[in-house]
Formats: sequence, C-alpha cells, structure tokens
Amino acid sequence: MSESDVRKGMPSTKLSREEFDRRFRSRFTDPAFEPLEAEIRAITAAAWDGYTNSRKSPRTRKAGTGFSDPDYDLAIDWINARAAIAAAKKRHDDPNEIKRVLLVNGSSRSDQTCPGEMSKTYRLAMMAQPILEEAGYAVDFLDLSRLTSEMGRHIHPCKSCVSTAMPLCHWPCSCYPNYSLEQTNDWMNEIYPLWVGAHGVMIITPVNWYQAPTGLKAMIDRLVCADGGNPDPTSTHGKTPAEAKKIELDGWDYPKHLAGRLFSVVVHGDSIGAETLRRSLSDWLTDIAMISAGALSEKDGYIGYEEPYATSHQALDEDDAFQQDVCSAALTLARAIKLQGEHQLVQPDLGLRPAKLK
Repeated sequence: MSESDVRKGMPSTKLSREEFDRRFRSRFTDPAFEPLEAEIRAITAAAWDGYTNSRKSPRTRKAGTGFSDPDYDLAIDWINARAAIAAAKKRHDDPNEIKRVLLVNGSSRSDQTCPGEMSKTYRLAMMAQPILEEAGYAVDFLDLSRLTSEMGRHIHPCKSCVSTAMPLCHWPCSCYPNYSLEQTNDWMNEIYPLWVGAHGVMIITPVNWYQAPTGLKAMIDRLVCADGGNPDPTSTHGKTPAEAKKIELDGWDYPKHLAGRLFSVVVHGDSIGAETLRRSLSDWLTDIAMISAGALSEKDGYIGYEEPYATSHQALDEDDAFQQDVCSAALTLARAIKLQGEHQLVQPDLGLRPAKLK
C-alpha cells in the first residue's frame, strides 16, 4: 500500500466577530435579559476569546502512567468519561454484581413537548421493563425522547474521524465537548458507561421514513468508537491525522469494546420500513460483535396499519399480538442473559476476525 497523505481543501468555517456576536447573543432574545446587557457583553467577549483561540478543552491534566505519552495534556472531561467506563466494565465483569439490561426508547416523541402526547414506543418499553426486572436484572432506561424535551440534552453528530484512520477515533469519543464551538452538554459521556455496563441491550423504536429516529441514529453514529476505537488519545497527540494514519497502516487490532453483550430489537411502524430498520439495527449490533438473543428477540411490525395517526394509541390498546411479541422479546433476552451467565450460551465466532483485505 502506498504511503498515506492527509487531504485538505474545504473552505474555512471561521466566523467574523459580527456574525459570532449575532449567533451567540441570539440566546438572550427574551426581554428578561435586557437589564443584563453589560453582563451579556462581557460574556460574549469571553466566549469570542475562547472561539478565536480554539480552546476546545480549557481544563486538562497530564495523562500520566498507562498512556504512550504521559506528558500529553488530556481533557478532564475525557478522563472522567474514561473512568466512568472503566467502573462500568468492572461491574459488568464482576460475577457478584447484579446483571444489567439497557432498555432504550428510540422515539423522539414526548408528551412533555410539542407532540403533546406520549409515544407508543415509550408504552412498549414500559411493558418490557417489568419483565426484565422480574427476571432479576437491574434495568437502566435510556429515554432518547429527552433530547427533544429536556433542556441541555444533546448528542452531537459524529465527525467521522474513523474515515481518516481508525486510531483517530478515540474510546470514548474525544471530539466533545468542544467549548470553543459551544458543542457542550453532550450526553454520550453518560451513555457510553450504560452500554459497557449492560449484559443485554433492548432497543425499542419507531421507524421514521425507513430510518432510525434522529436521536437514535445520533447515538448509533457516536458508538462507532466502541467498534475499534483507540483508548489512548496520546498515541495520536489528540487529533493528529498523520500520526493516526501511520498507526493504522503499521497494524491496528480494532478492539471490540462491546463484544459479547446480548441484544434485542423491536421496531414498529404505521405503514412502511419496519423490517428494513429492524434488519439494519440487527446488522449494526452484530457488526460490533454483540449477539442476538434469538429469533424472538428481534421483532418488527405495524400498529394500526395505514389507519389514522389520531387513533394510533387505541390501535396499540387493541393489538394484543404485538404487545405479546414485545414481552416475548424481553423474556427471550432475559433468558439468553441467564444462559450466557451459566456458560450455556457461547459465541461461536469468539476470537475470530474477518479476513483483512490487502
């Protein structure tokens, strides 16, 4: 393979001071802020200073032992996220700890904001949760509708560092927070430990135009670092493309940080796309080396097929079959976790890797 190079050429995204001020001050549109004009002016100036000096991570400390460059300044946010993941992995691997299931509501709909009505997905998740708890597992409920209904909840988009070189994608993600660009309050540093600590993951989601809802897709993209991500940002001295490319070309082992965990997927729709999304989610989870809990743990179907949206909750009330399928998927996952814990459920391809293309 020829020696790599780093391609540049996209236009600058730097803002003028005038445009920066306009965007930054737009959050203070409420007349309640008018008496605080002097304070807002001072805050805007401080923010401009951070922006022009690109202070992505203003609070850092030396990496220390265990890293390839102990003297490199690591972001405190990343260090804390790494510690939370390590603690979750320790609990996951401890046979004396209660086993955990991560139950994900993939819907963005919430009665706490514009739709004014709860989602059917939430209702289905509430049917699954007691089944998992009655099986003896601790359930962590990840409600992605909080992205649309709760102040300060964000999952920022993946920046596709993997496509430059896998070692440039750090585990956990080091792209956020970026204080200079106001890319803060990123939820993923709390979400990563939930996945790491889970013995099983159950995703229940609607289908939006053949695709995953926005929040769920954002989480999926940001979990790319769990599939081959680099646990040592000092090896690339932050985001240094040339160093990451060299490491990958010299040989990268693509560590599977979520390997062996079990999964269940339930997708529902009203007219189109449920099977497509269910297959996509199952393929993704399999690709990151997670294991399907079984045929009944993967379900797609329609609630109130091509009936009015206005009566969709009533359609769910009457759809005993789909409710039972959701409960069966949860129970299948619960049983698979038990079998895995008793070493009666094994991963046939454990230790094997796909052939590498030359």
